[in-house]
Amino acid sequence: MNILMDKEEIKTYIPHREPFLFVDQVLEFEPYKRILAVKTFPATEEFFKGHFPGHPVLPGVILTEALAQSAALLLAASLVKDENAGNPEGCYLMGLDKVKFRRIVVPEDRIQLQAEIVKLRSKIVTFKASAYVGESKAAEAEFMATFY
Repeated sequence: MNILMDKEEIKTYIPHREPFLFVDQVLEFEPYKRILAVKTFPATEEFFKGHFPGHPVLPGVILTEALAQSAALLLAASLVKDENAGNPEGCYLMGLDKVKFRRIVVPEDRIQLQAEIVKLRSKIVTFKASAYVGESKAAEAEFMATFY
């Protein structure tokens, strides 16, 4: 798959920065519809030292944040590329629902982050998102966010 956005371009759409930027590349992007992004967490990430020693596992909250960032990226890039919309100042999480973890994610797993816009009304947007490692679903969630 071709890389549509690298990390430097991603930074032009969302405000997150290292060490809290959890999207490495975008492979697919359909404005106002869906995005496929990827993230690989190296074994050197500080949180792996304590979660869990001897058997490092990606914390669910970090995986959820990676999904939320991919959703925010979908919305922000859609708005910026839309000549009829203004540039958003920020996309803020309002709610999480139906969060489920299906398998553990370990250091060096390549995580595919899929997000789609379910509803966009005024300044409120609802997303569905899923994370995969290979063909195996690692997590899923629904998000509600607002943007300014």
